[in-house]
Amino acid sequence: MDPHAPRPRRSRARGRLAAVAVLTLAATAVATTATATPPRGAPAAPDLGPNVVVFDPSMPVADIQAKVDAIHAQQVDAEMGTARYALLFTPGEYGTAEQPLQLKVGYYTEVAGLGASPTDVTVHGKIETYNRCLSSDPANPNCLALVNFWRTLSNLTLDIDAAGQDGCRASANFWAVSQAVSLRRLNVLAAEGDPGFSLMDYCTAGPQYASGGFIADSRFGDVVNGSQQQWLTRNSEVRSWSNAVWNQVFAGVVGAPDDATFPDPPYTTLDQTPLSREKPYLFVDARGRWNVRVPAAREGTRGVSWADGLTAGRTIPLSDFYVAKPGDSVQRINSRLAQGKHLLLTPGVYDVARGIEVKKAGTVVLGIGHATLTAVGGAVPLTVADVPGAIVAGVTIDAGTTESPVLLQVGKKNGGHGHHSRGARLDPITLSDVYFRVGGPHVGKTDVALRIDADDVLVDHTWVWRADHGLEGFTEGVNGDTDRWRTNTGRTGVVVNGDDVTATGLFVEHFQQHNTVWNGERGRVVLYQNELPYDPPTQADWTEPDGTLGWAGYKVGERVRSHQVWGAGVYVFNQNNPSIVTENGFEVPQRPGVQLTHVMTVNLSAGTVRHVVNGVGGQADSTNTGTPQFVTGYPAP
Repeated sequence: MDPHAPRPRRSRARGRLAAVAVLTLAATAVATTATATPPRGAPAAPDLGPNVVVFDPSMPVADIQAKVDAIHAQQVDAEMGTARYALLFTPGEYGTAEQPLQLKVGYYTEVAGLGASPTDVTVHGKIETYNRCLSSDPANPNCLALVNFWRTLSNLTLDIDAAGQDGCRASANFWAVSQAVSLRRLNVLAAEGDPGFSLMDYCTAGPQYASGGFIADSRFGDVVNGSQQQWLTRNSEVRSWSNAVWNQVFAGVVGAPDDATFPDPPYTTLDQTPLSREKPYLFVDARGRWNVRVPAAREGTRGVSWADGLTAGRTIPLSDFYVAKPGDSVQRINSRLAQGKHLLLTPGVYDVARGIEVKKAGTVVLGIGHATLTAVGGAVPLTVADVPGAIVAGVTIDAGTTESPVLLQVGKKNGGHGHHSRGARLDPITLSDVYFRVGGPHVGKTDVALRIDADDVLVDHTWVWRADHGLEGFTEGVNGDTDRWRTNTGRTGVVVNGDDVTATGLFVEHFQQHNTVWNGERGRVVLYQNELPYDPPTQADWTEPDGTLGWAGYKVGERVRSHQVWGAGVYVFNQNNPSIVTENGFEVPQRPGVQLTHVMTVNLSAGTVRHVVNGVGGQADSTNTGTPQFVTGYPAP
């Protein structure tokens, strides 16, 4: 949908948003690494490449401000760019009441504290993302956050101080974002009456839409959800949470709103998270040594992991990691992994013509600064063997211009259910903040984005995206969408064949057949969000071989006997051909052990979904645009 025209709540902006001119800024203008001063006798800081900036509390606030401002100026419109940044803060305090530090976070930027606990690093000021205003017309600047993707904030304390900002901006810390954005291990100091934390930017001219997002292991005061259409908050604490739009899910959250009156408001609240594992994180200890903390997996949890001290888990010295930089050969990376090293991917884009292979139990692959693996020549960029405790976190995987069979393969591909992993269920293979992109900066092609054939896997926040807008090959005007349907190809977003797979925060969009296919037993999903593809040219292109109109956005295999979903939505916006019909948003076997709680469909202005699930639920079409069709439970109690 044209971002320069009024619209309903959800569609993405188009390729012209990318503002390519921003990318011509010389990287050297902002890419110099600032190095913290280690304690006397401590080891030197590691070489993490030119796009990792490490700040020290002794640095003047003005110098820190200038550095982060320069990076933001480069990244604020670089939606399809190649630059990646990590801004890391060693333990201590930054900013003052007289001179607060005000960080703005753009594309492909990670901001993180380097303490063992979020309380070890304190920023007095604000850390924000605002709407992007997509029109130069002052009467209708079209300010929204629908394409504010790919940014990370974690592991620090935020003492919100809006000194020097205007009346509206002083009212909250704004985090106006959409997909592939995570807030983890954030400690927000917020006394009654202090500025709150807003997930929308209400200080710019409308429509102010937003479509995120994810919070985990964090402590807040008052949170304004605003226009956020769907959001998952997991294992956190909130003093208050105001309003909802379509699909707000809370799991193991102290202070979460009650969901007894669903869908008014559309809250889904689980008292505990069935299975969780916090994302690994870098930290610097009191002796100046760099480490990675790897949290343990836990069942039935509630609240933050750091309330009573160090998050349970293990510490791995950074010296046990192979620190990779763009341009390193995959052969070298795989050699180090085979020798028992873990892998740290520093910020940048890695062209992968031969897949990175994780074969040893307990291996950690940690990306910082939105490190990105791009398939070359139809390669599978990353494979994870069916071994207990392997972790992939903070990595984005892009399809290349030659079709790949899959972008991330977990477990052995054997055509059916995965064989049971050798580890206990409490040491699952874990994917945290792992994102997928098929197209955008260039045309992409894959059969499947994420395929899970192993048992005992935890997916903790992913966005699996076949691009609906972008640069090369994403033509505008006549036949633009039809061209994209034929060239930017991705058939299925996620295929799960393994048993006992849990997903907390599964966002999958725009694939050309079923967006998600789940064949494994005892699967559990806490929040699922899907947009059907915008660009099928004809109904024939969007009809299953058996004649069923359209592919359901979420499909559970006919043989599955046990499956649970809490809080799920399938959205339709058939922009290319509004007459297209999809029979069901969800298709599942009709068995007592297959249970869907709080599911919905919604029309975003074009196309029709006749039913929510298996012929049950109202029709979402252009007569009720923006009004969800809810099913409280399936099968009905």
